Amino acid sequence: MRTPIFAGLAILAAAGLSACSEKTQDNLEQTGDSIGNDVSRAADDAGAAIDNGLDDAGQAIDRGADRVGAAADEAAADADREADEAKRDVGDTLQDAGTDLKND
Repeated sequence: MRTPIFAGLAILAAAGLSACSEKTQDNLEQTGDSIGNDVSRAADDAGAAIDNGLDDAGQAIDRGADRVGAAADEAAADADREADEAKRDVGDTLQDAGTDLKND
């Protein structure tokens, strides 16, 4: 009589372990999904941060290039003005020298 009771208890215990095992497996799957979602979100956030950083760097480079271009344009205009002024000064000096030579 004890054997059938023990056999019944063994069957109940196995069924209980099976149910517990399914719950454990479900919990493990949920935990794995949660970890996967967290890793995915972290990768997305990191990608967005990198994209934003690259955009900021590109804009800074563009602004710097614009400033360099403007400074170069201004320097070229200054050089043109200085060259014109130097030409006028040389011309005036040559005229004065010519006048001096005529008068001597």
